Amino acid sequence: MTNRIRDIRKAKRLTLAELGAACNPPTTAQTIGRLETGTRQLSLTWMNKIAAALGVEPASLMRGEASDAAQIVAELVSSGAEPLSVPREALLPSELTGEVDATPLVLAVRESVGEYRSGDLVWLRPLDPSENAGAINRAMNRDCLVPRAGGRFAFGRMIDRRANLIGLLPPGTGQKQVVVDKPAWIAVAFKLVRPL
Repeated sequence: MTNRIRDIRKAKRLTLAELGAACNPPTTAQTIGRLETGTRQLSLTWMNKIAAALGVEPASLMRGEASDAAQIVAELVSSGAEPLSVPREALLPSELTGEVDATPLVLAVRESVGEYRSGDLVWLRPLDPSENAGAINRAMNRDCLVPRAGGRFAFGRMIDRRANLIGLLPPGTGQKQVVVDKPAWIAVAFKLVRPL
């Protein structure tokens, strides 16, 4: 079992020092770093302290080796969705626990574009176009992420579907429609998480 302290801390945009200060009693950034990396054993006492400081259940700090975690696969910038060289784990919001049937994908908004603000996380439900035609049709007029050739992505409102072609209108002002031929999957936005 490995721990998820670093993933949860980063998802909550805390530094090591800020998390250490939030613990009761406060601890050092060095101690938090050692607990994250596993160079110091994560005892039940430490799990409870860190979970309270992060505002999560202690069990959420642990990850089973076989579990599929939601991944941030791309970042939205003014020019479109850019793939990450290495996907990052995303922290599933507590209100989605039990609601998600398949492992979701996440698009992180790096630059404000259209209705999306920097820092937003767009949670997407992947669909297989060859298996679920009804769900794909219900994706019409919804924001979607689709893979393109060369490991790239297209993100925008699905405005057209003809046979194997998917037409997306990007969220930025004045951008042209993007057409993707035979996408391997289509991920439909179902939740927007915006930090306050």
